[in-house]
Amino acid sequence: MTPFIVIPVFDEEATVAGIAAGAKRHAPVLVIDDGSRDASGARAADAGAEVIRHPRRLGKGQALRTGLAAARRRGATHGITLDGDGQHGPDDVVTLLAVARRNPDAIVIGSRVAADREVVGVSRGRLNAIRVAGFFINWVSGLRLRDTQSGFRVYPLALLDGLVTRRGGFVFETEILVAAAAAGAAVIEVPIDVAPRAVRRSRFRPIADGVAIGSYLAAETARRWRIEAWAAAREIATVVSGERLRVRHAAMLEAGAAHGDTFAGWGAAVSAVAAHRASSRLAEWWHHPRARRAVVVAQAMAAAPLLLGALMIEAVAGRRAPDLVSPLVRRFYSQARLSAAPVTVPPKLRSRALEEPSR
Repeated sequence: MTPFIVIPVFDEEATVAGIAAGAKRHAPVLVIDDGSRDASGARAADAGAEVIRHPRRLGKGQALRTGLAAARRRGATHGITLDGDGQHGPDDVVTLLAVARRNPDAIVIGSRVAADREVVGVSRGRLNAIRVAGFFINWVSGLRLRDTQSGFRVYPLALLDGLVTRRGGFVFETEILVAAAAAGAAVIEVPIDVAPRAVRRSRFRPIADGVAIGSYLAAETARRWRIEAWAAAREIATVVSGERLRVRHAAMLEAGAAHGDTFAGWGAAVSAVAAHRASSRLAEWWHHPRARRAVVVAQAMAAAPLLLGALMIEAVAGRRAPDLVSPLVRRFYSQARLSAAPVTVPPKLRSRALEEPSR
């Protein structure tokens, strides 16, 4: 394995040197200066990193593409991405690399969310956004991940060569997970700590970036609903398929023969058999895990206006408002609800359980 570390930065003069110097102890470092207006690039170079500069800001997604492609050209087999704002500890690279060496074809994510509870260093609002995003990513891809928005990752570069991604900004990191799942790649989460002081400097814009990620997931959710609707239509169509009609007609005739004394008796027996066999087939489909997952997602989508209303109340009232959002997120957007209805997406879509690292 030949890893390179890619650090995208925009105006991170205060922190990038320490991050680059710490990361350089574990692998060569490429800092992508995404049009910074300060001395971020110079500070990174002074710390021993190779710096690639965008002449203007292109967004985090394009900075990552630039860095990962540059690492590939330099002979890297794996690209490790971490943020330049100090949120990620460079020494955790060792932990992620250890898991990547055991699973060289998997994407490894440094997860800030180790359990269904408040996490030191992650704001309540960001944590709720992470959970809602994870819920819908589970629905569209089958991946059960606690922290789909973490930028601390190890990517097998050969895998990225075969993935098509079109989105920029912070959406790129969401899109690449969905694309990787569709390609059959494994995704492993490893718990990491978060430096609380870095949260205030995060470049994630809750409104602009949150809306962009939400729009992408809404489009993927609609695509998933089309797949589910087509599957339901096929299931219903099997009720009247030629083979099932022949079997059902034989059963109807047999029942009718046993009650053929009167026309009314014959008709009632035949109708009862037809209705029973058709309804049994549809009931079997309705209770299938795939349908149960769809019901859970439908409930979550129906609760979206309540969630938006709670968010607006919190935005207007600020700290004076009670926490209305977290109870809704726990009630309607918990992945445990989807797990109660086992995944029935194609076999290629899979994820690994959260793995405790060896320290």
